[in-house]
Amino acid sequence: MASVDECRQALQDLAARLERNAAAVRERIDLDRTLACRITDLDTAFHGRLTGGRLTGLTDGDDPKAKIALSATSDDLLALVRGDLDVTKAVATRRVNIKANPFDLMKLRKLL
Repeated sequence: MASVDECRQALQDLAARLERNAAAVRERIDLDRTLACRITDLDTAFHGRLTGGRLTGLTDGDDPKAKIALSATSDDLLALVRGDLDVTKAVATRRVNIKANPFDLMKLRKLL
């Protein structure tokens, strides 16, 4: 089981990667949504905002009103961010749960 700090760092790494690609992504994907990332085995959460191809305002705590909510174990979150776990397969096998409207899900696939 990964720690809360490792999960926080993984999300910060994801934010940095998205930042590096933001200019190219912004032209293809129009997405401005609040995001909650819930770590089920640690009973913790993080939240931020996906906008302009970036993940901004990442902070500790849940956002129950988030338009996009991702739930995963700590190890699965780290595997997703590292690229060791395919998001489509993870959702299909219920290792990861993403709650969002269908149009946002299609945009997220392009972003990730």
